[in-house]
Amino acid sequence: MDLDPLILSRIQFGFTISWHIIFPAFTIGLAAWLATMEGMWLASGNPVYRRLFDFWIKIFAVSFGMGVVTGIVMAFQFGTNWSVLAEKTGPIQGPLLGYETFTAFLLEATFLGIMLVGRDRVSPRLYFFACCMVSLGTLFSSFWIMANNSWMQVPVGHQIVDGKIVPSDWGAIIAGPVFLVRWPHMLLAAFLTTSMCVIATGAWYLLRGIHRSEARGMMHWGMGLAAVLIPVQLFIGHLNGKYVVHHQPSKIAAIEARWHDEQPASEVLLAWPDEENRRNLFAITLPPPFGSLIDSDSLSAAEVGLDSIPREDWPPVAIPFFAFRIMVGMGLLMLAVSWFGNWLRFRGRLETTRWFLWCAFLAFPSGFIAVLSGWVTAEVGRQPWVVFGLLRTGNAVTPTLTGPQVLATLLGYVVVYAFIYAFGALYIYRLLYEGPTEAGVRHAPATGNRPMMAAGPAETATGTAAAAE
Repeated sequence: MDLDPLILSRIQFGFTISWHIIFPAFTIGLAAWLATMEGMWLASGNPVYRRLFDFWIKIFAVSFGMGVVTGIVMAFQFGTNWSVLAEKTGPIQGPLLGYETFTAFLLEATFLGIMLVGRDRVSPRLYFFACCMVSLGTLFSSFWIMANNSWMQVPVGHQIVDGKIVPSDWGAIIAGPVFLVRWPHMLLAAFLTTSMCVIATGAWYLLRGIHRSEARGMMHWGMGLAAVLIPVQLFIGHLNGKYVVHHQPSKIAAIEARWHDEQPASEVLLAWPDEENRRNLFAITLPPPFGSLIDSDSLSAAEVGLDSIPREDWPPVAIPFFAFRIMVGMGLLMLAVSWFGNWLRFRGRLETTRWFLWCAFLAFPSGFIAVLSGWVTAEVGRQPWVVFGLLRTGNAVTPTLTGPQVLATLLGYVVVYAFIYAFGALYIYRLLYEGPTEAGVRHAPATGNRPMMAAGPAETATGTAAAAE
C-alpha cells in the first residue's frame, strides 16, 4: 500500500494543531481570570480572591507549559512537511510569526517568572502589573496568529514576485476587515472556554460539599461572564459568516450543504450530505428565504451552490457541515447553562438545584469542543487551498517527503503526546480534585531554580500528602 505524504502530513498537522489549540484557548482566558482575581484581592482584601488566584495559577502554569511544547512542534512542521508553503509565503508569514515571538513570548516570559515566583519578592502592585502583562502577552500572541491565519483565509495586501508571495500593504495584511472579525471571535471563544471550566469546577465542589466560598465565586463570576459574552459571540459569529459568504463561496456552500444556486435560499438545519449524488439525505430544512436571511441578511439574495464551483475546488462537504453545527450547538449549550444558572442564582436556588450543578459540571468541555469544531470548519472548509485562491495544499507540501517518513513522525508524535499529556491531564485533575488551600498560599515555595513548583509538588496532589501537612 502506498503511503501518501500529503494525506499523512495533513493528518499530522491536524493532530498537532488540535492538541495545541486547546491550550491557548484555555490559557488566554485563564490569564485574564488570574489578573482579575489578583485585582479584586488588591481592591477588596477578600481572602477568597487570593485563594482562587493561588489555586488557578497552578493550573495555568501546567497548561501554559504544555501549550508551549505543542507550539514548538507546530512551528517545526512548517520546515519539515510544508517547505514549499514556507518558501512561497515566508516574506509574509515569517515576519508575522516573528512579531508574535517578539511582542508576545518576550512579554510573557519576562513577567511569567514574577507571577510564578515573585509573590513575596515584589510589591503587590508590581505583582498585579506582572499578571496584567502576562494576560496582555497572551492577547498579543493570539493577535499575530490570527493575523497570519486570516491572511491565509483571505489573502490581501500582497503581490507575486518570482513565484513568491510578498507583502505590498502591511496594514491590510495585519488589520484587514476579515481579521477584525475573526480575532474577536477567537478571543471570545477563549474567554468562554475558561468560563465554562471555572463554572464546572465550582459546580463540582458544590456537588461534593467542599470549598463552598470559592465555588460560589467561580460559579458567579463564570456564569456572569458567559451570560454576557455568549450573545456577543453569536453576533460576531454572524459577522464571520458574512465574510465567508463574500470571500469563500465554496466554504459557505459546504457549510450549508447547498448543492444548487438558490434565490432566495432555504436553510438546511440538519441532514446527511451525499456528496456523490449531490443531495441531502434525511434533511430538516427551513424554507426560503431563511437561507438568504441568515447568510446575507436579505430576503431575496442569491446564494451560491456547489454546482457553480469547479469540482476540484470543493472542500470535503460533510466535515465543515457537521463541524459548524457542533460549534453552534456548543454555543447554545453554554448560553443555556449561563442564563439558567444566573436565573437560579438570583432566586437563591443555585446551590440546592443539584441536577443543574451536574449539568454545569458536565458542560465543562463545551468550550473546547466549540473551539475545535470552529477551527475544523475554518480550516477544512478552506480546502483545497492552504492560501485561499493562491496556493493549493497539494502544492505546498515538501516535494522530497516520503510517506514512511511522515508516518514515522506521526506515530512518534502520537506516542509522545499520549505519554506527556496523559500525565499532564492527570496532574491537572489532581490539582482540581484537591481544590484551593485554606491558607491561600502555595503548597511549596517556588524558586528561580524550580519555577514549576508554583504548580505544587506532585505528592501534594494526593489526599495522603495533604493529610500529612
